Amino acid sequence: MTLKIVRLGEPRTPREGTRIGTVRRPPRGVRKENYANEDWFDVWYPDLSPSAELMAQGKAVVTDQEWATFVRAFKAEMGAPMPSRTLDLLAALSHDADLSVGCYCEDEARCHRSVLRDLLNDRGANIR
Repeated sequence: MTLKIVRLGEPRTPREGTRIGTVRRPPRGVRKENYANEDWFDVWYPDLSPSAELMAQGKAVVTDQEWATFVRAFKAEMGAPMPSRTLDLLAALSHDADLSVGCYCEDEARCHRSVLRDLLNDRGANIR
């Protein structure tokens, strides 16, 4: 069993499991009943996305230093009790179930999902 980090909207892979959308907003122009069958997500979980203010900061990142500042701030947000417990839960579930978490960003290296990958890895998640 594993946890996979994915780009939402891309075709699902075998054994991807339940796809969790860790995005602030659902996809525009897509009816709610089509989220899963159009490969967006099965569950929308914005609690693991950056705050609106931080998301705006992350989208404006140009330099490596700005990205590092974003990462520190996002990790601080994920250190709050509720997101931290959610990350613990996902890490534990990754040993018994297939699941995936994702975001829309094209480049994972400049996306909060790369930070989620690190945070989940630090918690012992079984990441594929």
